[in-house]
Amino acid sequence: MKISVIGAGNVGATLAMRIVESNMADVVLVDILDGLAKGKAVDISDAAPILGHEKNIEGTTDISKIKDSDVVVMTAGLARKPGMSRDDLIGKNAAIIGAVAQAIRINCPKAIVVVVTNPLDVMTYHMIKITGFSKNKVLGMAGTLDSSRLINILAEQLNVERKSIETIVLACHGDTMVPVLSATKVNGRPLYEVLPKEKIEEVINKTKFRGSEIVEYLKTGSAYYSTSAGVLQILNAIKNDTDQILPVSAYLDGEYEIKECCLGVPVKIGRNGINEIVEITLTAEERAALQESAQKTIEMIRVLS
Repeated sequence: MKISVIGAGNVGATLAMRIVESNMADVVLVDILDGLAKGKAVDISDAAPILGHEKNIEGTTDISKIKDSDVVVMTAGLARKPGMSRDDLIGKNAAIIGAVAQAIRINCPKAIVVVVTNPLDVMTYHMIKITGFSKNKVLGMAGTLDSSRLINILAEQLNVERKSIETIVLACHGDTMVPVLSATKVNGRPLYEVLPKEKIEEVINKTKFRGSEIVEYLKTGSAYYSTSAGVLQILNAIKNDTDQILPVSAYLDGEYEIKECCLGVPVKIGRNGINEIVEITLTAEERAALQESAQKTIEMIRVLS
């Protein structure tokens, strides 16, 4: 299996390291900055004898090296700075996505594309339109990360093991994300039975702004350890053809009564990308919140037109 990672910043380089060190695939790491991808690839490769894997990683500025990739992960783009929202990045990152999408279409027309660049749902939609790929071949990483954040914050609040919590976060990767509280359980018990409503609201708010919290701490970048882990979970499902249900940004064409929009929903993921969009039961309040998030995303998509 060959995976190409576009962008050798913190997210891309950490993801590339995770891929080879988990013995998943050979990696091509691409960045426009001369020497950046090459230097990080050499460094990652030098650890291989210590860690005991035989996977190869190549760093380059030549995007044609992605030729015949099975999967391309798009991480390149401007990162947020303190005070910025993901939406503030839309114009410049759309131009970056457009250029890379053209290269993907030419060099690896059969690849599955995983988008990480923000604003994620809009950029996923843009990638589909520019590549012309079928909607099952392009998806955005968001819900795996947002769900993990919610689990982690809940576990800290309740002082329980993370594995005891079941939940899923849908909709836009931003402040209109929708934690599905009706499907959230702690040791098999509904969340509302173990945590007061006001505490639940605190947890949700902290989850929604976790990314901004990290940006404020870092000053010059955004989350990358957890982000790369969220992508790796998706890549595992693709490589092993598991049909695992994961929340990702997918193109909706009537599912959840939403059209012409990419939004975080549960999907079955396998070797062909998105095998099926899964429609789970939502409360009226959750469904309304999903529609509201979709409308905001559609409005941002119109900016690209």
